[in-house]
Amino acid sequence: MENYVLRSLVVVSGLWFLSAPALGQQKLHTIPIHNFSELQQHFHYDASKPVIISGHRGGMLPGYPENSIEAMEQTLTYLPSFFEIDPQMTKDSVIILMHDKTLDRTTNLRGAVSDYTYAELRDARLKDRQGNLTEFKIPTLVEALEWGKDKTIFNLDNKRVPWEKYVQLFQDSDYHNIVLSVRSMEEALFYYDRLDQVMLCVAIMNQAELDAFIATDIPFNRIMAYVGYTMDPQYEAVYDYLRKKGVMCFISIHPTADKKKTDIERVKAYSEELIRKPDIIETDFPAMFVNKK
Repeated sequence: MENYVLRSLVVVSGLWFLSAPALGQQKLHTIPIHNFSELQQHFHYDASKPVIISGHRGGMLPGYPENSIEAMEQTLTYLPSFFEIDPQMTKDSVIILMHDKTLDRTTNLRGAVSDYTYAELRDARLKDRQGNLTEFKIPTLVEALEWGKDKTIFNLDNKRVPWEKYVQLFQDSDYHNIVLSVRSMEEALFYYDRLDQVMLCVAIMNQAELDAFIATDIPFNRIMAYVGYTMDPQYEAVYDYLRKKGVMCFISIHPTADKKKTDIERVKAYSEELIRKPDIIETDFPAMFVNKK
């Protein structure tokens, strides 16, 4: 964790974005994963490892929309990161990346995603975080997965995609860089029983949830643990148990620290979270964390 600093601590707030390298013109900081064992090792807890940064909704930068391949690639020009993305299905069952049920907030179209065929969405244009229309298009999940091979890891936050669709996609596939976020132990067991080459992101925020996970008999080397918005001292025993089993503790700060109004306020909030020593931080602003090396 000592290897990471907050970029905004060493520049005038916000101005570093103006010198962002053009897409494709700077070397990417990649996380090449060639097999499932390497994925497991990447997420195996080790106190000497620096904190891992995850880009929420694919990471976001000015001019680069959420859940876009372009935003993820741009983020990798700053640091190695893995990405939480939001798959959901079109009217004709094509899986695309889109967070909301509707297209209104993030595209130049209106209405429910499920009311459009993929062909009808091909020419849609994505909006960036500030609501500005860009030239970037809605990617399919497969397009993102193909781009991400040997570059990064994906944490799929399922938005109404039937579980069986993931099994069809990942069973006997050559995608070794997949984490599936689950919302229940039932869902965790469904994937564990059918998929040998994916990890699971399981909510374990207290002793009751830890006990429920233990009861599934899913091996600890198949999961990372989502522990909430912060590392809460009252659950230190849960974190200690997970780490002794090799499990990393994962926090998401997009609804808390990321919501601060200024970069300076965000940096202060990020620093407070780093002091609590999470193993993984999911953030809307991954490029504000850089590696000293």
